[in-house]
Amino acid sequence: MNYLAVKHLHMSCVLLSISLFAVRGTLQLQAKPWQQWRLLRLAPHIVDTVLLSSALWLAWRSGQYPLAQDWLSAKVLALLAYILLGRQALGRHTPTAQRPLYFAAALLSVGYIVGVALTRSPSWGWL
Repeated sequence: MNYLAVKHLHMSCVLLSISLFAVRGTLQLQAKPWQQWRLLRLAPHIVDTVLLSSALWLAWRSGQYPLAQDWLSAKVLALLAYILLGRQALGRHTPTAQRPLYFAAALLSVGYIVGVALTRSPSWGWL
């Protein structure tokens, strides 16, 4: 496959994944039953699978790997934080009062991931 095509696929999936999370999180905070909508339950899994697959392919093709590249290591750690925070934000067992905090923290962590990806620097080039 063409590297540039996979990179564009990856970036499109990033936008879709963040958008789907923002929609689900907003609906969750509004106490809307988004879990009943099949599209909002299944689409994130499909998009995130393509996103992860394209990320692995890009890392392999470019020869850049976490632990060897500090910016990729930062992205992977922030991704783990995003997954855990997002799970809490959308979780059924999370107290309603705590959901906005988890949701905001998840959005901040994904914002950090995008910043690291754009600058290829864990500090966004500030240091």
